[in-house]
Amino acid sequence: MENKRIDEIVLQIKELEDELLEEFKKKEEQFFYRIENEKVKFQERVIKEGKSKIISSIKYLSSFPLGVILTIPFIWAMIIPIVMTDIFVSIYQAICFPIYKIPKVKRKEYVIIDRYNLFYLDRVQKINCWYCEYFNGVVAYVREIAARTEQFWCPIKHSKSLKEKHSRYDNFFDFGDYIKYRDEIENQRLNFDDLLEKKEEQKKETDV
Repeated sequence: MENKRIDEIVLQIKELEDELLEEFKKKEEQFFYRIENEKVKFQERVIKEGKSKIISSIKYLSSFPLGVILTIPFIWAMIIPIVMTDIFVSIYQAICFPIYKIPKVKRKEYVIIDRYNLFYLDRVQKINCWYCEYFNGVVAYVREIAARTEQFWCPIKHSKSLKEKHSRYDNFFDFGDYIKYRDEIENQRLNFDDLLEKKEEQKKETDV
């Protein structure tokens, strides 16, 4: 019964993913762009109209209170630890995941750098966008690596509900279920079948 319910939820998730793709296609039409070879191409008239409304960087910065401007050095100081995290976690995954036999996390699926070059942003806005998309992309990338690591070493749910769960959490054992944990831990720590199935589906879509 439990496995049947899980299968139903997985099917619902797939249906929602298909709906999400359809909504993305509608957005492409709404904002006059298309994606070719993984690159976004806007209509020329839209680019001209967007560029005509760009304000100067000085005017953009002057729209913020002085207190906000003074926080900028603190924001940019964080680029050092996030770059170091990016490097060291990538090294960790490259060395350890093949040994653990865990599927590697594809960095390019999480660290997506595409907003910084939008035609309707001024220079400061472009820099801010680059910083935010890189920083948040690395955080998401690291979280997925941590999630797969946790599944290998300690796939047990917490006793309390989480505000936000990572992608592997639903595969974990219930808190206190020591019988199932002892009986199934070896299989569960390497149960990444859903990732392999997703990879096959993506391959089929690419081939088509």
